Amino acid sequence: MKILGMVGPWQVLILLVGLLLPIIALVDVIRSNFKGSNNKLIWVLVILFLNIFGALLYFLIGTRQKIKK
Repeated sequence: MKILGMVGPWQVLILLVGLLLPIIALVDVIRSNFKGSNNKLIWVLVILFLNIFGALLYFLIGTRQKIKK
């Protein structure tokens, strides 16, 4: 089944993940406290410049740098 003309459901799913993953990562970075003073700024820049890859890096590496509540 084709949605939106030539775009299939898998392309829509990939597009949604590509848009939502960096947004979710940015919200998590902004709401979190980190061990280093510049870590928050560095992760925001990584996510903004590397987009999906930056968000994946944050979820794999950056979440370990957060201060536990």
